[in-house]
Amino acid sequence: MKNNGTSELSWVGSQKNYVDMPNIEKINDIVIGRFGGNSSAGQYKNEDGCLIWSNVLQDWEIVMILDAHNSAESAELVLKQFEYEKSRIQNTLNFSVSVALQKMDELILEIFQNPNFLVDCCNVQGETACLIVIRKDKFLWWFSVGDCIVHLFNEELLKMGQIQLNQRSFYEWVGQVNTFELPVPCYSTGKRELRQGINHLFLTTDGLTECPGVDFQNPLMIKKQFEKETIETGVWRLLKEIEQHHVRDSTTIISWIINVQEVASQPSNL
Repeated sequence: MKNNGTSELSWVGSQKNYVDMPNIEKINDIVIGRFGGNSSAGQYKNEDGCLIWSNVLQDWEIVMILDAHNSAESAELVLKQFEYEKSRIQNTLNFSVSVALQKMDELILEIFQNPNFLVDCCNVQGETACLIVIRKDKFLWWFSVGDCIVHLFNEELLKMGQIQLNQRSFYEWVGQVNTFELPVPCYSTGKRELRQGINHLFLTTDGLTECPGVDFQNPLMIKKQFEKETIETGVWRLLKEIEQHHVRDSTTIISWIINVQEVASQPSNL
């Protein structure tokens, strides 16, 4: 769907669960992979969610993945809140990159600490991990609550062993139990300059990394699925691999490539 030049997708597993049904969809250059798990392993629901807004003309994307438990209500609530704030978020992203990403630090925190939102969180069943990633120009910005993962695959960084951007935190959530109700809210955020050339972004919920019988906790094993393949093919291979290994937990993947033309920062003695 397009709205004011922005391509958009919003989904939560309570709408369509993709149990026994690996699925691939594409929004502009962004690939979304969803698999609800295997019914033969006991799965019957999907509590993941995702949000994608992509504006090619303004040169930005904002993507979110959610991994809820004890019902999808918390994921539904977060998506509803971001849809409510959509105009403010998208207008902010249309500023220059230096202004947009600085303002985003304050705006996303303000959204999660909105008093009405906090009251609504108390009235849902369960809670959700939430990972937000923004790309504008040659810069990344991320905001992470919980244990979803974002990897950046870039050959220059791979030589230095640098892949995963955020650290998984296993006791942070939004919802019935809520980090933003604490005296000191706990989350992580960061910014990164993309390197010149191919930068492959990869977000996933933990159904992929915790699948038995495969080693997708190792990001190099994920990267291997994309060698000499398109992003769509690589994501599909990952989904089929965990399906064949009888994974129960649901998996949501968002992946795309940014090709940066500008030279990135280098040490002064080169």
